[in-house]
Amino acid sequence: MREQYRAEGLAEADLAATPVEQFARWFKQAATEAHLFEPNAMVVSTADAEGRPSSRTVLLKQFDEQGFVFYTNYGSRKARDLAQNPYVCLLFPWHPMARQVIVSGLARRTGRDETAAYFRTRPHGSQLGAWASAQSSAIESREQVDTAYAELAARYPEGEQVPVPPHWGGFRVAPETVEFWQGRENRLHDRLRYVAEPDGSWRVERLSP
Repeated sequence: MREQYRAEGLAEADLAATPVEQFARWFKQAATEAHLFEPNAMVVSTADAEGRPSSRTVLLKQFDEQGFVFYTNYGSRKARDLAQNPYVCLLFPWHPMARQVIVSGLARRTGRDETAAYFRTRPHGSQLGAWASAQSSAIESREQVDTAYAELAARYPEGEQVPVPPHWGGFRVAPETVEFWQGRENRLHDRLRYVAEPDGSWRVERLSP
């Protein structure tokens, strides 16, 4: 169960000036050239106040020079972890391209205006789902969620505006390091990592495979 990765590599001279610019290049290739299924799917890893880690797959909804944004229920385990320990790691596992991107940084909640603007773009059913689910909490049965959803669907039929849940919103991860991992032959991969400097610039370092 081993694959020989691609021969072409990743050189320092090929990198963009900032990690977000470089991410945009790779993301475009993943979406439009490799046609990966949900290239915006990322593994979000958090740790609670005692350092116990947890991971889950979340969809990236926006990225720019300010950071990488995802949305969740603020009562979920990930959100509770981030309230205690704002350090987070994001992993984009683009296996068909033999590529990974690993972002480490600090997560902060998005503002309510930004959250509301994004919420309005969600499909109607997803808006109702944000109300129906008390994410990460233990429930007695699937029927409990389905019943809650049905009641909401009756209260807010298609075409009627669904209010933004006060317990739901976004996190923006401001990167401190961003590693671009390119698989190479013989497990001698290319690993180039951007490291944020105090003056706002970026330093690039090569990591041993």
